[in-house]
Amino acid sequence: MDKPMKLGSLVLAVLAAVVSMSSCMQETETTPTAQKKHLEVVLRSQNGDYWKTVKMGAEVAAKEFDVTLDFRAPDDEADVKGQIALMEQSIKSGPDAIVLAANDYKELSDVVETAAEQGIPVVTIDSEVESRKAKSFIGANNYDAGQMAGQQLIKLAGTQGNIAIVSFRQGERNTELREQGLLDEISKYPAIQVIAKVYSLTDRGTADQLTQGIIEKYPHLDGIVALNEISSIGVADAIQRMNLQGKVKIITFDSTSEELEMLQEGVIQATIIQNPFSIGYLGVKNAVEASHGKKIPDRVATGIKAIDLSNMFWSDNQKLLFPFIK
Repeated sequence: MDKPMKLGSLVLAVLAAVVSMSSCMQETETTPTAQKKHLEVVLRSQNGDYWKTVKMGAEVAAKEFDVTLDFRAPDDEADVKGQIALMEQSIKSGPDAIVLAANDYKELSDVVETAAEQGIPVVTIDSEVESRKAKSFIGANNYDAGQMAGQQLIKLAGTQGNIAIVSFRQGERNTELREQGLLDEISKYPAIQVIAKVYSLTDRGTADQLTQGIIEKYPHLDGIVALNEISSIGVADAIQRMNLQGKVKIITFDSTSEELEMLQEGVIQATIIQNPFSIGYLGVKNAVEASHGKKIPDRVATGIKAIDLSNMFWSDNQKLLFPFIK
């Protein structure tokens, strides 16, 4: 009689344990997992090596901080209305934060304030907006970059002569700051004359044609400063086609593979580089922190540097020129 009773007790104990385990498993299965933060990244353009490198930096940060990203960008940096529409789409998607490289200092301010009203922090990168609602700005000092371009021009072309400026979009804040820095630096040398200032509208072909037109009108041109990536390549195309490499000194911006190749070939004499990888990385990093309600710095300067044939192969500069190669 004792054995059957013990066996029954054992069966009941096992059944109770199974029910208990089943209950625990069921509770585990129904407990929702923590959802990843989601960020929207709205860039000035989806074209060009510079923006591809910004995107790489953002993706590395997203992996490190375990967040998801959606990228949006117009085809053309001049498409301000298109970028505003993309920002509106981003806001409607209800992200935890937005990283924005604004195509216009004033025009993008309204959508930034709309995002802030809905509790979505906005971190600006590369270019600022005219709004105090943006949590932070991460990028280069464009006035200093313009000054540095002027210093390189004087170093290479001398303290007297005729120069031209090929800029990108009139009235755009980065344009204005770079131009002002450049002109302030050049003004220290009265024998330097700016004989032409044109705008490429961030179109390579337009920059090429404008450069050719300037040289045809002013055949004794000593130097050209191109103030963004696309303008730089267009200017270099024209100089190379007209067989004027080395005769007309060129100072460019950014570090595309084409620019670096033409730097080695002597078509371009120096280029002012930013740090697009860090700009993308820090944009996402700060946006993640803002989404958690943390205090982030109002401004983060990512630095600028002048690169020429004498220093482009230095190890530190190679890291800046090729940040995605380990």
